[in-house]
Amino acid sequence: MAMSQGESPSPQLKVTVLEVARLAGVSMATVSNVLNRPNVVAAATKSRVLAAMQQLNFVPNSAARQLAAGRSRAIGLVVLDLTNPFFLEVARGVEDVASSAGYVVILFNSADSRDRETRSLSVLREQRVSGVLLSPVAARTELVEQMRAEGTRVVLLDRRGAATGECSVSVDDVLGGQAAGEHLIATGRRSLAFVRGGRHVRQYNDRERGIRSALRGAGLDDRSLVVLHEEMSVSGGEHAGERILREFANVDAVVCGNDTIAAGVERALLKAAVRVPDDVALVGYDDVPLAKLITVPLTSMQQPMYEMGRSAAQLLLDEIEDSDHVHKRVSFNPSLVARSSSVGRPAKPARRSGGAAKAIATHANG
Repeated sequence: MAMSQGESPSPQLKVTVLEVARLAGVSMATVSNVLNRPNVVAAATKSRVLAAMQQLNFVPNSAARQLAAGRSRAIGLVVLDLTNPFFLEVARGVEDVASSAGYVVILFNSADSRDRETRSLSVLREQRVSGVLLSPVAARTELVEQMRAEGTRVVLLDRRGAATGECSVSVDDVLGGQAAGEHLIATGRRSLAFVRGGRHVRQYNDRERGIRSALRGAGLDDRSLVVLHEEMSVSGGEHAGERILREFANVDAVVCGNDTIAAGVERALLKAAVRVPDDVALVGYDDVPLAKLITVPLTSMQQPMYEMGRSAAQLLLDEIEDSDHVHKRVSFNPSLVARSSSVGRPAKPARRSGGAAKAIATHANG
């Protein structure tokens, strides 16, 4: 017997989707969309269905829905380094889009390790997630291809995908490296160092290419660039700064692979009484909040981190939910934010001996 408006069901009886549909005056398919694809339902209709669910004390059986669909309403996010604020802001953009569409995000940190990346993907595969956003350690893996063959959607994040067959969201890092190099050359710098992460990471390779392009454009050759590979952390930056002072006394500007390592380089320079930017100018990458807060505010290449996360999540959800989805490669351009670490007028090159300049450090504000 049908239930009349205003009646409450017996607590012993399980309320069905059909009863919710009848009370709300919609089809069962609409109720299903509210449960599984709320973003495709008109706001007024969704409100009516949710009100009916509340009145009937309807409890959706999510496990049953996932079993029937073969997939959970979860997506995976695998990033290279959760200690880097860049990925935290990217994750915020991902979660905002996923949550509004009724998905949960399962976050993994590969820590730039292929083994950890493989373990993370294996767990997500076992959980039968609907899709994965992956900031890959290196080139595509057999496991990723296997997951795709099984129906799991995969979108590359902070990595440019192939021309066809996959979606990706990335930043033009060659352009970023070139802009950083050109900025330093324009301020009179002629001997640069680039402090970067591992050789297998595409982003650092592209930034290095961009810096070299800027040097060539200014008539300088590759001997004008020193490249140091370090752990991408404050301590790694300190180690790099100490090496530059000890081994490369002619370096008058440093580009860093991220702002965290730039903070460490700056700390090493200031401890040695090297003036920033007068003796050595400094440029970071990402423009995370830290860049404005360190002793000498940091010039940095700004990446649209939150927008990248939102864009990647939307591409993934479109691929999951739209059978006519067309793969896209979205590319953002970085922009240079100039602060006190590079914009001061270069003084005459300081003579650095034994790893320290004799000049007293002066800290610019900005």
